[in-house]
Amino acid sequence: DLSTGIIYRRRIATCQNVIPEILRKSCSSSVFQVSALKVPNIYLEEESWLNMQKRNMSMKTHCLTWTQYASLSEESVFRESVENPNWTDFTQKGRISVTGAGLLNYVLEAFARSFLKQGVKK
Repeated sequence: DLSTGIIYRRRIATCQNVIPEILRKSCSSSVFQVSALKVPNIYLEEESWLNMQKRNMSMKTHCLTWTQYASLSEESVFRESVENPNWTDFTQKGRISVTGAGLLNYVLEAFARSFLKQGVKK
């Protein structure tokens, strides 16, 4: 946007399905269909806004795969640190909700939460 100087991007990301085989098999007895978990890739939509004047960038991501069973979203903000303009402050929050897997809802949510926390540490 030439008037604001904000660069907007929207893209689709493809990630390899990392759900362990044991969880994929465990879901065979639930309402959650095993075939839904056996997909090789997971698709995410990411939107980002880069404001060079204010020196910040915001990103929002949500999962496009399994929308009838799960909701996964993440918001990240990168901005200039108030302590030192050469540093970057990074904040991130996310939400995970699984439905339709019966008793395995909690197990799948816990796995997703653990997987995402490992990514945050990196």
